[in-house]
Amino acid sequence: MIKEKVILKSLPKILKTINLPLGKKLQGKVRDIYFKDKKRILITTDRQSAFDVILGCIPFKGAVLNQLSAFWFKKTKHIVDNHLLDVPDPNVSVTKNCEPIQVEMIVRGYISGVTKTSIWYSYERGERLIYGLKFPDGLKKNQKLFKPILTPTTHPLVGATGHDERLTREQIIGKKIVSKKLYEQMEKTALVLFKYGAKLCLSKGLILVDTKYEFGIYNGKLTLIDEIHTPDSSRFWIAKTYEQRLKKGLEPENFDKEFLRLWYVKRGYRGDGPPPPMAKELIVAVAQRYIGVYEKLTGKKFKAFEYPIEERIKKNLKKYL
Repeated sequence: MIKEKVILKSLPKILKTINLPLGKKLQGKVRDIYFKDKKRILITTDRQSAFDVILGCIPFKGAVLNQLSAFWFKKTKHIVDNHLLDVPDPNVSVTKNCEPIQVEMIVRGYISGVTKTSIWYSYERGERLIYGLKFPDGLKKNQKLFKPILTPTTHPLVGATGHDERLTREQIIGKKIVSKKLYEQMEKTALVLFKYGAKLCLSKGLILVDTKYEFGIYNGKLTLIDEIHTPDSSRFWIAKTYEQRLKKGLEPENFDKEFLRLWYVKRGYRGDGPPPPMAKELIVAVAQRYIGVYEKLTGKKFKAFEYPIEERIKKNLKKYL
């Protein structure tokens, strides 16, 4: 595990953004995006988001997300095509220039969460029809659902502002956001990806609680884009203590950014207004947690590096500039 002093030493020089001689730059919450020769060049920065808000930056986070996504893209390419073409730098992916689908497919295996789009947030307030799905009375927080369910949301274009909004299957098809045939393909693919991911995670001692998948179209084919099964897009629990903690009414041991969300919720923040500044202890904890997820899932030791990394990225991207 990378030591606290290494993380804090890196903090003043982390990658907040990068300017490359590639024309117009689009900025997502975490990634800077450039377009070149019908390709997208995605630079995963160290920006940290939650509640659809950028909260600050975490050293090494961008490299973890980028490399963990590459691991999963390779593992899941037998299920669905993905956009990845090359990983020339720890923080960079070169991808196909897909046409994004404006629906985010969220698969949930458990009833949990603290965000306003989570099932538990609504269930705890008495709702039983959530995302067009009926839920029985008597469910407990963090309980495993009878089967994984889909709770889609809108997904604004990169650079657009605003929060993700809930959708139902009927709304998506009825409003022709995507065609019935395409949505059914997305639905089936998302559930197969989740089943595969959950099995691999469990073999590494983690429960894949829920996750999001983003898709695009490339040459007429459904293509997995963005990232997959990372601490930004998924929630993980420690498997060996889950049952015991559930029986005691304790929160599962999370191994993702949920503890960061909980840190903010305890301070009364859920995405509205300016966020409280991150404490240094929180920054260190998030960095170590992300690196821990990477090492646990891939079985590889994360290679730390010295900041700043802008020149390294430019050097590794030379053939694309």
